[in-house]
Amino acid sequence: MTLPSLVSRQTKTVVVLGISYGGKKAVQTLAHGLPSGWRLVVVDRNAHAHHVFVMPRYAVVPGHDHKAFIPYKNIFHLNQPKPEYICLHAAVTSIRPDHVTLSRAFPEYGFPTPTIPFDYAIYALGSHLPPSLDLWASPSTNVVAPPAPYSGTKEEGLRWLQEKRNVIEKASSVLVVGGGALGIQFATDIKSVYPEKQVTLVHSRARLLPRFDEKMHEEVVATCKELEIELILGERLDVSSINNRSESNADVKKVVKTTTGREIAADLLLLCTGQAPNTELLKEMDSSTVNKSNGLARVTRSLQLTTSSQYLDSSSGVHPGDAAYPNIFVIGDAGDAFGAIAAGHNANQQGEIAATNILRLIENRTSPGSEEPLLEYSPGLPSIKVSLGLTKAVFQKNGKVGVLTDGVPEMNPRRMWRMFGMLVENEEDMFL
Repeated sequence: MTLPSLVSRQTKTVVVLGISYGGKKAVQTLAHGLPSGWRLVVVDRNAHAHHVFVMPRYAVVPGHDHKAFIPYKNIFHLNQPKPEYICLHAAVTSIRPDHVTLSRAFPEYGFPTPTIPFDYAIYALGSHLPPSLDLWASPSTNVVAPPAPYSGTKEEGLRWLQEKRNVIEKASSVLVVGGGALGIQFATDIKSVYPEKQVTLVHSRARLLPRFDEKMHEEVVATCKELEIELILGERLDVSSINNRSESNADVKKVVKTTTGREIAADLLLLCTGQAPNTELLKEMDSSTVNKSNGLARVTRSLQLTTSSQYLDSSSGVHPGDAAYPNIFVIGDAGDAFGAIAAGHNANQQGEIAATNILRLIENRTSPGSEEPLLEYSPGLPSIKVSLGLTKAVFQKNGKVGVLTDGVPEMNPRRMWRMFGMLVENEEDMFL
């Protein structure tokens, strides 16, 4: 159905690009706060939200795959839907200061071309995941490639997890490269489910999880010893010793080397390093908006896109008035947000701040005399929870480290479903 009232160039529009942990919060904040006459358009290349936190577990433990993919059908969290609030399944192909271009047009929603003009945008496209967890990776770099080109549907995601689980089950020995949260979870989950497998975890630094308290490292090391996981620290994998077949074929044992010359034989290689911010589109628009040293988008304390590097030398950061693109906000893994770690809880907080600031900018420009100040973001203490097998986890919160032993194989996904607006009363509700 075409909606003529939505296609006018005069329609005031906010777009949210990416609807994961941070984008979700931004969308819901905007949906409950935008004044009458504003259109809200949200875009994601996935038809369902990917609950990335549980996916390594489901790639090892069967029976829960469907719980990792959450429908966007109630993403706005409203009792009554609004026709001017639209969720589109498409990829973003470019962004400019006043419009975005998508991979397809949506004439049924009043967009006869792939271009959508906007007044404000929130860029929440996150990061490219490591090869072992990137469903969108090309077959040449993916540990387990999907049987057909991936287009972001739940059915494809379910097949991907099933195939990945089959390959892990088939391998008698597994080499996990990268001792971050993802690598630790893969190694401990695999060894917990398949104690007979030889599991090796290689990390380039002498300490695991270096941004956190050393007690986190100590707990992971102790768990690896208890599970009989071979832990190799302070050695980096020599990428020249890897070929494509070693990443996808569990039938033939392959030998790879570290940069010290150590040789490691394994049936399966899981690469859990190489996560990179997804900021290519911002760089194409204006290369000075991206920090060359880390690939992250430069932002002000109000999370508006800027070209200034001033904050690198200042604890106070760039002030909102210094934004080169005051109508574009960047949140989550793509933003250089003053030392914030790439984590869902940080993206969630940034999403709320960015959306609130857009609402304040709208109020300021439509209400004479209104000068509501913009919120400024400062990251809190580093916080994380890392599973160490099916029931155990180590966490750091508010500067304190602790261990939990009450975990369950499915990792309690219902809470995240509810956060995406989905009511879950029984198991069947998560097959949507």
